[in-house]
Amino acid sequence: MSQNWLPFASYNLWLQFSPQIGKEHLHCDMKRGFTKARSREPAVAAILASDSTPQQIGLVAQKGVYEFHQNPHLLYQEDGVEQIAEILELQKESDLVQQRAIQILKNYQQNPILAEKRIIKLSRGDESYPDPILIKQGNQSWKFYAAIDCIFAEEDDTLHILDFKTGHSDFDLRQAYIYLLAASYLYPEQKAVASFYNLESSKWSKPISATSNTLKAFQIELTLIAQRHQEHLRRYRENSADFSQIFPPNPGVSCRYCLFNSICDFSILEVST
Repeated sequence: MSQNWLPFASYNLWLQFSPQIGKEHLHCDMKRGFTKARSREPAVAAILASDSTPQQIGLVAQKGVYEFHQNPHLLYQEDGVEQIAEILELQKESDLVQQRAIQILKNYQQNPILAEKRIIKLSRGDESYPDPILIKQGNQSWKFYAAIDCIFAEEDDTLHILDFKTGHSDFDLRQAYIYLLAASYLYPEQKAVASFYNLESSKWSKPISATSNTLKAFQIELTLIAQRHQEHLRRYRENSADFSQIFPPNPGVSCRYCLFNSICDFSILEVST
């Protein structure tokens, strides 16, 4: 099989298969169908091309951290936040995004957690997908995507993979282990840990490490997800009429927050009176 047509997996795909604990009631597999199987349809593509407000805030926050470290003197200037806001052209964003972003920039200027770190990689947030890691598990091969926000080196040269969060996003340990799995391929000779940092609450998780057996287990799970997803895509290509059977909906409270509620045949939205 050509590498271009290999199955793939990522944290995002796993999240679309299996939600975080406590959020099962919000999970709908049909979202994966729209995102992965029908993404080229004009109505779906238009929705995917427009970021939601939480996505916009997360992206602006990531860009803000990046620009502070491109212009580190602004971390210590009184008007540093205003200058970063100009660089990011925040005036083009909605009032809500602007307000949240300005507070995030102020938080970071007051507590620039990377200022004294030896940064190895810092993403701006709007780059294209990273090159995939080719994984071979048994007789299966698949492409592994891991978009990492930041990597810095601790004093003992341990790699520290840091993922930025905003809003009320919970820390999902699966994501940390997936990043550590990626690090085991990208930096096989180096010890690594992973953590999460919320740019709005300034909450930093404890460093997370993983044994080789744990990483093997996660690789096996991702292999299964890649295979299942590829099979679902194959079934949909062969019979698109079976869309709702292949990607079953979960109509209910989740519809209120779904990007696709305007085009979904199963959407249930509360009607205010």
